[in-house]
Amino acid sequence: MGRSRRTIPEELLLLALDPTTGTTAQPQSLDLGLAGAQLVELALAGRIAPDGDRIAVVLPRPTGDPTLDSALELLRRRGSPVRAVHWIGGPRLGLRQTYLSHLERCGMVHAVAGQMCGVLPTTRYQAVDSDISREIRARLDSAIRTGVPPDPRTAALAALAHAVGLGKHLYPGNEGRSCRSRLRDLIRHDPMGGLVAHAVMDVQNGVAARRPQAVRSAPAGIPAQTRHSAMARAAAH
Repeated sequence: MGRSRRTIPEELLLLALDPTTGTTAQPQSLDLGLAGAQLVELALAGRIAPDGDRIAVVLPRPTGDPTLDSALELLRRRGSPVRAVHWIGGPRLGLRQTYLSHLERCGMVHAVAGQMCGVLPTTRYQAVDSDISREIRARLDSAIRTGVPPDPRTAALAALAHAVGLGKHLYPGNEGRSCRSRLRDLIRHDPMGGLVAHAVMDVQNGVAARRPQAVRSAPAGIPAQTRHSAMARAAAH
């Protein structure tokens, strides 16, 4: 995978950054969203594919992205398909900081040291090139307002943004209600993004803990044959 294109985890994090405070919106659910975004990115790269409510490795070859390859290797070591909710709900200590540090190294954000209550050290992150964040946001806005089906990357990003609760951050107040609703509806345009987004929401709602043996049906808008065709396409890469 080349570095000419931003990954979905990077774009999700840039969307969550508050340009005023330099902090991330929805920090707890964002960690889940980043883990889910890694799955979507790996699926788009042809490394994994959905198998019902599980994730199967279909091509263990590294992508060239160290963070994604670490996730791919962990999935490979499982030996058998893993439920999306169990993967996303697993320990992800430091994942958000890993991506923030990566964005800083790439020159997309700038770290600003500070203190909380004049004692505790804190770090805020400011976007260096606001055009990048505007371009990402413009893609979502276009998908929401034109009604034209978005490309898979934008659809997956929209699904994850909704799943982690960024709708109120991106489209606040009563005036943003219709945009938040359409953001949610974009889930149906990407099968993998929809599967992962529903898994993120299930983890937040404690579904995985309550039903450890349950097999979750495919999210709305995902045909039954999706997992078979997706695995066939991925295996062809």
